[in-house]
Amino acid sequence: MESSSILVLVNGSPTANFKPMRGLRHGDPLALFLFIVVAEGLVGLVRQTLKANMLKSVKVGRYEVESCMLQFADDTLFMCEATFYNVITMKVILRCYELAFGLNIDFHKSKLTGINVEKNTLVCYAIFKLNTNESTF
Repeated sequence: MESSSILVLVNGSPTANFKPMRGLRHGDPLALFLFIVVAEGLVGLVRQTLKANMLKSVKVGRYEVESCMLQFADDTLFMCEATFYNVITMKVILRCYELAFGLNIDFHKSKLTGINVEKNTLVCYAIFKLNTNESTF
């Protein structure tokens, strides 16, 4: 069975017909837009948990600007108060993100750092971060 062909309107002009295929090739110009769409999904999850008071962000600077997340080209930095509840909430957010977008987050490659947090507290959070699985939630 042959799939249908599609075309896309770019600035009101149709492109050539093409057959849809699964996935993007390395260097595909659409990959950047796909990344933005998927990254916006994570922003939405974090925004909802902040709105529901399920996550406590940090306040930065003299004007105490609330900040919880910074995104770079291929990195995401989460900033939260050092509470076990926040660690659990972040783990749930990331697991929902994985399920919603069909991605896998490698927690062994992630890093947990604290500012003015005792080392043994960070070790406890890191052990929880690495050793829990989806049956925990």
